[in-house]
Amino acid sequence: MSTRGSKVERHSLSEQPHELKYEARKTGTSTKEVEAAKKSAGSNQRKAVEKKLK
Repeated sequence: MSTRGSKVERHSLSEQPHELKYEARKTGTSTKEVEAAKKSAGSNQRKAVEKKLK
């Protein structure tokens, strides 16, 4: 039985371009802003990055 990644992977944001694009489109920002928010948050957790972007 196959699953779509572990729960840990779903809650984190990697450096992969497609994940950065998805997050940028989701929040209405650019990929550069997502990268900056990720560095500013000091975490790769989606909730922390989204909080910085708002």
